[in-house]
Parts: sequence; structure tokens; C-alpha cells
Amino acid sequence: MHVRSLRLLAAATALLLLGGAAPLAGWAQDIDTSTTSIVDPTPSDTTVDADVPFVRTPQKVVNRMLELANVSEDDVVYDLGSGDGRIPITAAQEYDARGVGIEIKPDLVQQARQQANLVNVDHRVEFRQGDLFEADISDATVVTLYLLPDVNKRLRPKLLEELEPGTRVVSHGFDMGQWEPDEVVQYEDTYLYLWTVPKVIPPHLREPEEQ
Repeated sequence: MHVRSLRLLAAATALLLLGGAAPLAGWAQDIDTSTTSIVDPTPSDTTVDADVPFVRTPQKVVNRMLELANVSEDDVVYDLGSGDGRIPITAAQEYDARGVGIEIKPDLVQQARQQANLVNVDHRVEFRQGDLFEADISDATVVTLYLLPDVNKRLRPKLLEELEPGTRVVSHGFDMGQWEPDEVVQYEDTYLYLWTVPKVIPPHLREPEEQ
């Protein structure tokens, strides 16, 4: 093959490689962090068993969840399965609320604590390492979730038993079976569900729902 032909082939290969790389860079930037100082965490520890894989909630969705729950400075916001901690941190940053994150993976708990310190809200938020089904959530006035449908249904009796009437519960993406939401909001390509813990709890909601 002539030298000129080899050069043309090399140039064409380089163009193909560059053209293929560009979409990957754009795809990786799937989180809008324009309203927060939170940095995307490193991959989480896969040695700890968890019912739900860690998937970040986009910051715009976090903001809409807190807005839907009508969060104020008087609230204590619990995020069950708190990941990198962005929901409690945002509640503290934007609403001056108290925030508590429950997360089973210790590396994510550590990252969340570092983020809270980085944005100077560590005095208003705390992150606890543990199983969300065993956590004490009784002082929450708002609970946020981004779990899975079966986990939501298993969690429902705990929420209704431990939370005070009037506590608001917001779920990203998934409902809670027979517990009818007060409001369902379509936001971009997902749905957000809002419930308020009632004073009188129907007996059928106190038991885990069959899958």
C-alpha cells in the first residue's frame, strides 16, 4: 500500500475514533448540578448487600421532590437509601431544614458526610450507616424515597406505624401499591408520588402487600 494511502487510512480512522468518543462524554453528564455544589461520587462499595442499587436522583428531580413535599425550615427530612446525600443536603441548603440520610453502604455514607462538610451544612445534616428497615425514623416530618416497587410495599407498614400523622412521604419513580397517593406529578421523564400519613390507618395498609 502506498504511503499516501496509509496516511489517508490513518486520518479516516482517527476521525471515526473522535466521532465515536464525543457522545460518550455527553452521555456521562446526565446530572444537572447547576444548583448544587455536590460532586458525583466514586463508584460505591459492591461488597455490602443492598435491596436497591445506587442510582443518583438528578438534582432537578431532588428540587421538585422537596418542593412537592412543601419542605420548610421546621422540617426534619429523612432520605431512606440516601446514596451521596444530595436530598438531605439540598433540604438544608435550600430550606434550612434538618436532614438525615439512612444508607447501608459505608463508603456512600462517608462521601455524603464529606459533601455536607464541603458545602457547610454538616451542622444541619447527619448520615447514618444502616438498614433502612431497622432505622428509627419516628422524628421525621418528611420522608423521601428512590427505591423499588417491592421495597416500597415492604416499607409501607413501617412508615405508617412509626411516622406521625401529617408526615409527608415523597417517592421518586414508584408508588406504594394499595396506598393511594394524595398527588402524582409527572416531571420530565419520571413520576413523583406524594402521600400524607393519615390519623386513621386502614388495616389493609398495615401489612406488607403481596408481590
